[in-house]
Amino acid sequence: MPHTKSHFTVHEGLICAMVLMSAADQHMSDAELGMMSRLVQELPVFAGFQAHEIEPVTETCLALLGQTDGLDRAFTMMRDALPPRLRETAYLLACEVAAADGEATQGELQFLQDFRIGMDIDRLIAGAIERAAKARYQMA
Repeated sequence: MPHTKSHFTVHEGLICAMVLMSAADQHMSDAELGMMSRLVQELPVFAGFQAHEIEPVTETCLALLGQTDGLDRAFTMMRDALPPRLRETAYLLACEVAAADGEATQGELQFLQDFRIGMDIDRLIAGAIERAAKARYQMA
């Protein structure tokens, strides 16, 4: 089992948001993993972060989920690592991962609600982020 960290860097906090979203329905799909990799490679917020660093962060986040109160601990670590504007970015990243493989499952929707509350993101801002992510993946 990976060493359990007591804090995240900004990049690790953002990665953890995606990992937790992907794991919310008990299955990390190839589409979700591919989306995580693309987001890390393409978004300016990940400048300086290397794609190969995703795996150890993923292992840390999954190890947290295996602990009692692990999700709350992960939220605390993310909140501590991310200033408010990047908490919104983390929420966007979670929404992008949820949209990667089609319709969000009930587990994913529940996670998004918990994430919004855990990160203290305004409900209207969260709704706008969710709507934008959904709009990006509409089929013709």
